[in-house]
Amino acid sequence: MNQLFALFSSVALVSACLVIQVTNPVHSVLFLILVFFNSAGILLLLGLEFFAMSILIVYIGAIAVLFLFVVMMLNIKLESFVENKYRYLPIGAVLGGIFLFEMFCIIDPALLQQANLTGASAPVNWFDVICTATNVEAIGLCIYTFYSGYFLMAGLILLIAMVGAIALTHHQQTSIKTQKIHVQNARQYNKTVQKIGTT
Repeated sequence: MNQLFALFSSVALVSACLVIQVTNPVHSVLFLILVFFNSAGILLLLGLEFFAMSILIVYIGAIAVLFLFVVMMLNIKLESFVENKYRYLPIGAVLGGIFLFEMFCIIDPALLQQANLTGASAPVNWFDVICTATNVEAIGLCIYTFYSGYFLMAGLILLIAMVGAIALTHHQQTSIKTQKIHVQNARQYNKTVQKIGTT
């Protein structure tokens, strides 16, 4: 357990550093996908299988692939990219310091002291005490009972958006010859097929 956590976390940290370090944008997106994979592995070790599958489906299957397509379509000059990379390093360091400061402010010192204790004073797994259902079962019970109306409304909105996007992008050109099925079915056989005599 600890070895797998160390493996996933170390690979995620190295990949995250390589995302901003490599000069090729395509390689940067590929390292970002590797970060998402290792994050999903860490979530699986913590027992959060629903969030792990969500990261794999949403972030890797949609967002990262979209980033990859956009980067491959854009004509990015690597020389200007290398020159402008170190210009934003102080701003990134300041934002990273603020993020770490906020994380240390959020973490309760009592939880850290309790995590260091061993033996009989070990932390209680409240998931086993409160509910025995898995994460997927608990989320499914919430969505399909208390929030079923909102869930159906979200599906209806996505359906309307999909139909609207198809209707806006689908343009029928008059110059293209298309089949008219009702006209073809209304034709009579003796008027359309003519028998040519043999010579």
